[in-house]
Amino acid sequence: MLPCGQPMLIPDNATESPDVNQTIEFLLNGKRISIAELPPTTTLLEYLRDNRRLTGTKEGCAEGDCGACTVSVGELRHGQILHRAVNACILFLPMLAGKSVLTAEGILGPDGELHPCQQAIVKTHGSQCGFCTPGFSMSLYAAYRNGGLNGADAINDTLAGNLCRCTGYGPLIAAAGDMDTATPPAWETGRQANERRELLALAEIGSIEYRTGASTCLIPATLDEFADAVARLPDATIVAGATDVGLWVTKQFRPLDDLIFVNRVKGFGEITKTANGLSIGAGASYGDAQAAIAAMFPDFGELIRRIGSVQVRNSGTIGGNVANGSPIGDTPPALIALGATLTLRNGSERRQISIEDYFIAYGKQDRRKGEFIESIAIPKLNNPLQLRCYKLSKRFDQDISALCGCFNITIEGGTVSEARIAFGGMAAIPKRAAAVEAALLGQSWDETTIRRAMATFRQDFTPISDMRASGEYRLKAAENLMMKYYLEGELPPEKSRMIGAGRTF
Repeated sequence: MLPCGQPMLIPDNATESPDVNQTIEFLLNGKRISIAELPPTTTLLEYLRDNRRLTGTKEGCAEGDCGACTVSVGELRHGQILHRAVNACILFLPMLAGKSVLTAEGILGPDGELHPCQQAIVKTHGSQCGFCTPGFSMSLYAAYRNGGLNGADAINDTLAGNLCRCTGYGPLIAAAGDMDTATPPAWETGRQANERRELLALAEIGSIEYRTGASTCLIPATLDEFADAVARLPDATIVAGATDVGLWVTKQFRPLDDLIFVNRVKGFGEITKTANGLSIGAGASYGDAQAAIAAMFPDFGELIRRIGSVQVRNSGTIGGNVANGSPIGDTPPALIALGATLTLRNGSERRQISIEDYFIAYGKQDRRKGEFIESIAIPKLNNPLQLRCYKLSKRFDQDISALCGCFNITIEGGTVSEARIAFGGMAAIPKRAAAVEAALLGQSWDETTIRRAMATFRQDFTPISDMRASGEYRLKAAENLMMKYYLEGELPPEKSRMIGAGRTF
């Protein structure tokens, strides 16, 4: 058996190995594919280039940043197909079970006719060396399948995950606005109908147990089966979007043994508006959750828009961002500031804890053996604008936070009645600013109080210096964000709402 992550060339008609219980089946450019023997950490990019010779999909960074490997992945949602642009370089083959993959070669017409999204790039002279062009075309194709792009902001967000080093973005932005979505070619309509039929058939497949060598790969179909899988293999690596785990393989070359994939677990990504707020299944991707979060907490929604790119937000999950305990994860500070709670499940047993109590120390979380995060509950705010989130990074798109600060302060009769302030990037875990909060509580909401509170940040945090920022910069920036929150709160509500879209920077 080859090492994990290394592809093995096999013919299309290869039979199952005796130690393989089931195969991984998905559509590739409209044709059903069965994977029987490849290691479960084989990336889709490796498979496309090495096994299928579909070399239009390029490898640029192997970490989900440059977008040269972008493909469009479709899945059934409430009987309809949703297509999303994703990075093939950190997408493992088991994550595709029951889904449809389209590459730059696969969206061509039957006689090599260019798809409207490809034709738009040609028309606007959007390609020079051509290395990045297939990735751009697939980002545009996913947008095409979902109704096209409306406005400059939607275009810029869609293309932010695709790097171009020679053409410049002007022609590519023009191409995004020039796509003809009104009159799809007949062959495109027919292909979509066939894709739906095939995906409905694949949906009938239940849980999958896929074995290669000594490794076990479980792909459960229900929450109960997922809970059983975690109880059975408590030391297995749980894989959701692989935006983190993918780099363990492609950059750190870590061998992974037992794996549990959550991509087919029904209900694990469910998002429900409740009387008390919002309930988010831990398997919900950033992209799935963004609209619901933005509707209830505008600044939190804007913060999510700053996480990675469209491709990353289509893959990475809210629960995964919490579960891995990273001190620089962007969602935990906002969730802590909002007083969110986690439901953790072990078999059939569940327990609820405050999210701030989940983080114990660097690399250590309050998650017991055989336990996983099932959902996140976020209480609603009477005044959604009192939550403000600030992400400081060296560039607007596709960057890791130097620090991320979230403020949720309640003012009653000119006095601070409640304060929840949390930061990422300032300590070994996402952490509340307890001393700062104490300096605010019961005090008049004025500049004197704010400046007094700013002086207490050094009691809460001793940030380190690294490649993203110095410790002193982080402390000074955190203090200044406290003042920024105060000054923005002094603006009229309509002005404060207007600047919300540009608040994180």
